[in-house]
Amino acid sequence: MNGVPEKNFVVVNHINGYLIPGPDIYVMKRNEPFFNVPQIRMGSSMVDDGNFSFTGDEMNDFVACEPRAKKFIRPLIGSDEFINRKQRYCLWLVDCPPDELRRMPLVYQRVKAVREYRLNSKRAATRKLADKPTLFAEIRQPTTNYLLIPKVSSERRRYIPIGYMSAENVVVNTALAVPDADLFHFGVLTSSVHMNWVRLVCGRLTSRYQYSATICYNPFPWPLFYPEAYRERIAATAQKILDARANYPNASYADLYDEISMPSDLRRAHAANDAAVLKAYAFRADMSELAMQIRLLEMYETLREEFDVDE
Repeated sequence: MNGVPEKNFVVVNHINGYLIPGPDIYVMKRNEPFFNVPQIRMGSSMVDDGNFSFTGDEMNDFVACEPRAKKFIRPLIGSDEFINRKQRYCLWLVDCPPDELRRMPLVYQRVKAVREYRLNSKRAATRKLADKPTLFAEIRQPTTNYLLIPKVSSERRRYIPIGYMSAENVVVNTALAVPDADLFHFGVLTSSVHMNWVRLVCGRLTSRYQYSATICYNPFPWPLFYPEAYRERIAATAQKILDARANYPNASYADLYDEISMPSDLRRAHAANDAAVLKAYAFRADMSELAMQIRLLEMYETLREEFDVDE
C-alpha cells in the first residue's frame, strides 16, 4: 500500500525488559543455585604477564632446556583453548619446594619476572601478590573432574559447547568450572531448554553469549519435580552426546558445533537429549522458544519467592 511493502507483525499488549511479550520478571544475580546442584566457579586468575604459560612448541623447547620442570607443567585451558583445541600449558608450582625451584634456573627466572610484574602494578592488591610469585593470583582449580563452560561463545551456535575435563587441566578465568557434575547435570545444561534461558538472560560481548555464574547458572530453574526415570533418561542421552563427539577425535568444538559442519549423529544425540529434558520439565515437544522463556521466567519467579523471602 502506498508503495510501502507489507510486513508480518504481531500486535502485543506488553513488552518486558527482555523485549519479549512476557511478565515483568527480571532475573537477579544469585551467588548460589536454588537447588542442590554442583556449585559453579570461575577459573583461576594468573596475573603473570605471560610468564607462567606456554604454547605446545614453547613448552617442548622449555622442557628440553629445563628437564626438571616437566613435572611442574600442566595443560592450561580456557574458552579459546577448549573450543578450538589449542594446546597451552602452564607452570603449576603449588607443590614446588624452594630448593627445587632454585635448581631450575629457567623456572626461577620466570618466577622472578612474575614478581617484578606484580610489584610494578598500579594496584595495591596486585603488588601484594608479589609476595607469592610462584603461584597464580587466584587459585580456584578443582581437585576432581569438572564440567567446563566457556564464558564467551558464538551466538551462531545452537548449543554452547561444554564438556568434561580432568583435574589435571588447569582452568583459567576465561572459563567456568562445575566440579562433580554428573551426566544429568551435563544433559540439562547442554539442552535446548537451558540454551533458551541463556539466550534470554545472559550478557553479550558484542553479539556473542557471555555466560556467567550469577545470572545464567545460579538462577536457572532446574526441573522441579521429576521421577528418577527422567534423570536416568537424561543421563543416558547425555552420554550419547559424548559418544557422538568421540567419533571425531580430531575435530574441535568449533567444528562440531558449527551449524553447517555439525555431524548428523551428534545432531541426533542432541535432539534426543532435548526431548528427554523437555519431558522432565513437562514442556510440550513443539513448545516455542518464546513460550519456553516465559515459562522459565515464571518458574524462576516462583523459586525466588520461595527461597528469597527474607530479601
